[in-house]
Amino acid sequence: MARAFDNPFNPNVTLGNGCSCGQHANEAEHARAAADIDLADTEALTARVVETAVVKAVFGGDVRRRQFLRLLGAGTALAAIAEFFPLSLAKEAAAAAPGPLEKKDLKVGFIPITCATPIIMAHPMGFYAKQGLNVEVVKTAGWAVIRDKALNKEYDAAHMLSPMPLAITVGAGSNPIPWTVPAIENINGQAITLSIRHKDKRDPKSWKGFKFAVPFDYSMHNYLLRYYLAEHGIDPDRDVQIRAVPPPEMVANLRADNIDGFLAPDPVNQRAVFDGVGFIHILSKEIWNGHPCCAFAASRDFVAGMPNTYHALMRAIVEATAFASKNENRKQIAEAIAPQNYLNQPVTVVEQVLTGTYADGLGNVKRDPKRIDFDPFPWDSMAIWMLTQMKRWGQIKGDVNYQQIAEQVFLATDAARFMRDAGLAPPKAAAGHKFKIMGRPFDPAAPDAYVDSFPIRRS
Repeated sequence: MARAFDNPFNPNVTLGNGCSCGQHANEAEHARAAADIDLADTEALTARVVETAVVKAVFGGDVRRRQFLRLLGAGTALAAIAEFFPLSLAKEAAAAAPGPLEKKDLKVGFIPITCATPIIMAHPMGFYAKQGLNVEVVKTAGWAVIRDKALNKEYDAAHMLSPMPLAITVGAGSNPIPWTVPAIENINGQAITLSIRHKDKRDPKSWKGFKFAVPFDYSMHNYLLRYYLAEHGIDPDRDVQIRAVPPPEMVANLRADNIDGFLAPDPVNQRAVFDGVGFIHILSKEIWNGHPCCAFAASRDFVAGMPNTYHALMRAIVEATAFASKNENRKQIAEAIAPQNYLNQPVTVVEQVLTGTYADGLGNVKRDPKRIDFDPFPWDSMAIWMLTQMKRWGQIKGDVNYQQIAEQVFLATDAARFMRDAGLAPPKAAAGHKFKIMGRPFDPAAPDAYVDSFPIRRS
């Protein structure tokens, strides 16, 4: 008889028939545990090799070395050496040392939006080739297709909406599969755009009955739109309609009056202005300045099973992100990613987004160099906030171990290491990061109280 197991992410939901060793809820949990053990063993072995090499270098021959270790003990000896030799840095350098690539030919899926800038530009601008990788960046129609191809291993890694790996890991809407966010692709870079026929309806309280589009249910776009509406007293499930529409189809739907507006990634918003069918009501950074948008995502199997390939891919992505973070490079990037095989947009549209000097569709030219920005660090607190919104709107049920899930999915340690290598400054500590959304503070240490504080919610 099949045995049911507890779901470690949601104790109110049981999962299927266990795993091959009988110690985990399912094969996904078994694989995740095995991957964690493999990573820990590799790190421990690397550390021991470094320690042995340093002791050998200091004391030379075997007899003298053994006498010293017997006299003080290995732990005390290493502590003494660490006083004048940076053992921790040596271990980190050894762990980061590149080995032979397990796989050179990779497929990385992306959606044609500016949020994917580092993933896309790394191809024409040579960041992948620099790492010895032959990466095919594959333009994909929508987020469900990205997810399915990634799960089926047709893609080695993918451009995903930053909440998607969390949803995949906890099994929101499907079986749980361990997924990771080694790097955030972009921060900010979204907007609420309305049909030009609504240019006199700037007060959200007048939007009852509107039809909105977002790219995907598990998206920052969906959560920020819901947050913005609810803060203005509009129930996003009862007062308006919100539907998922692939970004490349949004402007056509706005032109056809199928929708009244959208909270979308760029260059969708700017293309609506360029075509004269919409105007930018508000940038998403005015809701939450510095919010994450999209992510570079990979399965836990890929990260653990192909560590050298994963490291090479991360170096390429983070170095591309560092290049994109500099405003003086934005026009060059716009020319590189605008062509048909990438964004398929007029260069001027992409340039307006990346440089932050843009027309708003209401006759104004605005300047905001941080309209979109690029910072790869995946904060645990941001993951926790996304999980609170999944809980708030009924996408996940029951008790949630927010911190544990955030740490398993958002690989802050990896990101920090590769950021330093690329000349970026990672934060000194990943914990305790707080922020405000529309003036309301978020404390990642009290997620349940945060969810309960909202009068409009489904949970």
